[in-house]
Amino acid sequence: MTAASPTPPSRKGTPSKKFGPGLLLGTAAVVAFIGIWEGGKNRDGSSVAYVDKLAGGLPTVCAGLTRHVTTTPIVVGQRWSAEKCLAEEQKAITTVQLQLEQCFRTMPPQSVFDAATSHAWNNGVSATCNSLAMQAWNAGNWELGCRRLAFSDGGSRVWSYVKTGKMLPNGKPEYRFVQGLANRREAEYHLCLTGIRP
Repeated sequence: MTAASPTPPSRKGTPSKKFGPGLLLGTAAVVAFIGIWEGGKNRDGSSVAYVDKLAGGLPTVCAGLTRHVTTTPIVVGQRWSAEKCLAEEQKAITTVQLQLEQCFRTMPPQSVFDAATSHAWNNGVSATCNSLAMQAWNAGNWELGCRRLAFSDGGSRVWSYVKTGKMLPNGKPEYRFVQGLANRREAEYHLCLTGIRP
């Protein structure tokens, strides 16, 4: 878990380029939510870049910053201050959200967008945009889309597995269940519902 950041980002966020001020990017709420699940920070909010084994050895720093979300070089062993982490996280999350908002046909509730942002941060924007959750959201079924962040329509867990590096006899990659990913998917599901249920 992460400690509170010394300088919180804007609570208001930046208005969406596609949908305007009704949808906000880079809010303190979404930065904090992602920070809970990513870890990687010291109590003072600083971080030392490390090799993320769940991400296939990808150099990672702060709340999940990798070369996939920031152009700032990440050198394993390098220390980043709390201020640098917070600034880079907010910038990178906003960049991810600018890509993600293009996948929504209509303006989503803020809670749906924030849950989708966490999912995209963890799985990649392309995966989220091509997901069954996005398909449901674009059909106007917000609640079903939220559920699909964590569960298949049949009720089994989804988006909670990582590749083991082994191949199955059928030539497909082997996956293993990760409880921490399942917990995150369920938290995204509940966050998603907060803005659509009374």
